[in-house]
Amino acid sequence: MQIENIDWGKLGFSYMKTDFSYISYYKDGQWDEGKLIEENTLTISQSAAALHYGQQTFEGLKAYRTKNGEIQLFRPDENAKRMIKSCNRIMMPEFPVERFVDACKKVVKANERFMPPYGSGATMYLRPFLIGVGDNIGVKPAPEYIFCIFCMPVGPYFKGGMTPVNFITSEYDRAAPYGTGAAKVGGNYAGSLYPHELAVKAGFADCIYLDPATHTKIEEVGAANFFGITKDDKFVTPKSPSILPSITKYSLLHIAKEYLGMEVEERDCLIDNIDEFKEAGACGTAAVITPIGGISHNGRLHVFHSETEVGPVTKKLYDTLYGIQFGDVEGPEGWVVKVD
Repeated sequence: MQIENIDWGKLGFSYMKTDFSYISYYKDGQWDEGKLIEENTLTISQSAAALHYGQQTFEGLKAYRTKNGEIQLFRPDENAKRMIKSCNRIMMPEFPVERFVDACKKVVKANERFMPPYGSGATMYLRPFLIGVGDNIGVKPAPEYIFCIFCMPVGPYFKGGMTPVNFITSEYDRAAPYGTGAAKVGGNYAGSLYPHELAVKAGFADCIYLDPATHTKIEEVGAANFFGITKDDKFVTPKSPSILPSITKYSLLHIAKEYLGMEVEERDCLIDNIDEFKEAGACGTAAVITPIGGISHNGRLHVFHSETEVGPVTKKLYDTLYGIQFGDVEGPEGWVVKVD
């Protein structure tokens, strides 16, 4: 097999067409068998519910090349389960967990020539999505659906990789109380584009979203989850029904407790009490862990460990998670799925 000629070290987080995608159609109450296709376009009705009413959900996960040349996925079953929860929230049919995982394996295997080598710092990013299609004009669930997965090699989400960056709190809300904040749906992200642009123009990597009801508690960091390390070495992350349940965050909660012997807490993180944290970070599939150098709130920049150096606890968390994902550290049972 010929490996694609790519400068792996210069990859950013950008789209690249690879050879194959996976697609499955839902019609008359059931999913078809699904197949690999070479096209990177879809043909849908101009009245599709995904276009007009936002009936769609998506996921993001990665495949990793290990030191011995194997390829593995990291907790793909958890992505499948989260997609099912999102589908239930916006009235779409579930795509079964087993089929989801199998489709991920098929896509990675079919595009293996784009798989970054071990030690390159790059990974294979997979984007599964499920959309409502078919002819429809009323505000109601779509008559048909498409499930699809495409993939591409990617580098770090933020330029500079594991380097602290600063964030600023936003006056805008990411999600409404009792809304779709816990579902991974496109509308949550569309609403974040403008606040993100404002943050970047002000010189920050992204914005911090506070709870929509009181604007006193940290909820999310751009498109990632927040965590903080207290001065007495507790791993703390916000708890709220409008936060997307990050698979990376829950993996870090487990790693902090079981691998590093730390106390862990899911609780309110008041923006006025951020000085309780000696380190802080943003976590998610795309960024893995991005150390937070400082947070600007009401015109004041609060700096955590450093604006230039990664804190020691954050570094241990990153190294352990990174090691599990790339096969250098033994992970909990079921976290790693081999691509045969």
